[in-house]
Amino acid sequence: MARTAQILHYGGAEVIEWVDRDLPPPGPGEVRMRNTVVGLNYIDTYHRSGIYPVPLPSGLGIEAAGVVESVGDGVSDFAPGDRVFTFGPALGAYSTERNLAASSLFRVPEDISDEVAAAALLKAGTAEFLVERCARVQPKWSVLVHAAAGGVGLILVQWLKHVGATVFGTVSTPEKAALALEAGADHVLLYKSEDVAARVRELTDGAGVRVSFDGVGMATWETSLAATGRRGMIVSYGNAGGPVSGINLGILAQKGSLFVTRPTMGDYYAEPVERAAGVDYVFDMLRQGVIGANIGQTYALEDAAQAHRDLEGGKTSGATILKP
Repeated sequence: MARTAQILHYGGAEVIEWVDRDLPPPGPGEVRMRNTVVGLNYIDTYHRSGIYPVPLPSGLGIEAAGVVESVGDGVSDFAPGDRVFTFGPALGAYSTERNLAASSLFRVPEDISDEVAAAALLKAGTAEFLVERCARVQPKWSVLVHAAAGGVGLILVQWLKHVGATVFGTVSTPEKAALALEAGADHVLLYKSEDVAARVRELTDGAGVRVSFDGVGMATWETSLAATGRRGMIVSYGNAGGPVSGINLGILAQKGSLFVTRPTMGDYYAEPVERAAGVDYVFDMLRQGVIGANIGQTYALEDAAQAHRDLEGGKTSGATILKP
């Protein structure tokens, strides 16, 4: 019997409900995966709220680590007992076990714990493609990271420092500022009490940053525009503060011929070869200690609704994991 979260309609955290289901045997090309740790990601709230529409009724969650329980016909890459993880694309990770395509699984190396795999792989993969393949950040560039103490934010800071960038991070509290500084940020700005763009310009002698990584969205759009220097790039990769909409492209010219992109992981991890390469890169960065899982809090799986409330309320830091 599998315990599974589902939503029947879009809304707040209260729409998450739990059901018990008998799972059929895994079909051709599928495995049954028993989850040991589930990763919470901001995209989960987008699916729940309808910002990213999904067919209803729907499961929730895309990231989990666990163990293969059984395999369907045609599956030769995995066997019962194998430690595996997934970060989508199929929803339904908020469950004790489920059947899913074997092609969406990766092996968890012996030197990586399930907690690290579930907490870090999606967020670190996001940082990998944002820094290395989207913005292509170079040494000595000045870079702004909004929400620098969040799950993706902390890894972005760590990755950018490894690349050799000068990192400006924004956070909401002194406690989160300490986390961003510990991750390597050169300058941390408290956006509730400081004019972030003015301070960035001051610290860069008026030049602004070469790249702004903005996972917040509409709430920080004006700040990103004002803080990004001539011919710089705004990488808008999230909607925590609302989706960016109604933008006049002429503002990009007025602010210095800026570039803007709205990337998704699905487009950068679309092909099996690039998915495998990205995951291997992330594992290597974890092994080197360049990045960490940065687990800030752990909830019971069935407390996912409270975890959503805390995440959306800015009460979490680093990564959040759910334990069945």
